[in-house]
Amino acid sequence: MNVDYVIYLSRETMTTATLILAPILLSGLIIGLTVAIFQAITSIQEMTLTFIPKMGIVGIVIILLMPWFLDILLAYTQEIYNQIVVVAQ
Repeated sequence: MNVDYVIYLSRETMTTATLILAPILLSGLIIGLTVAIFQAITSIQEMTLTFIPKMGIVGIVIILLMPWFLDILLAYTQEIYNQIVVVAQ
């Protein structure tokens, strides 16, 4: 195993993690900003008002995108197993 392979493997790992986490984090960010703007407009300063919608939206996004997440993880895992042959040579 050389340095180029380690860099390739690290890049693939970070790309896979980013593809999976980006929709979850972006949905939480969007709903958080929406609720914060709503709170600023209405002068409601309830701390739990942002927590419940974020949890709900993130949960819904995870459930709806789970097949896509699993496809990405399956492709990544297959690529790792295919690379075992290359490293073993």
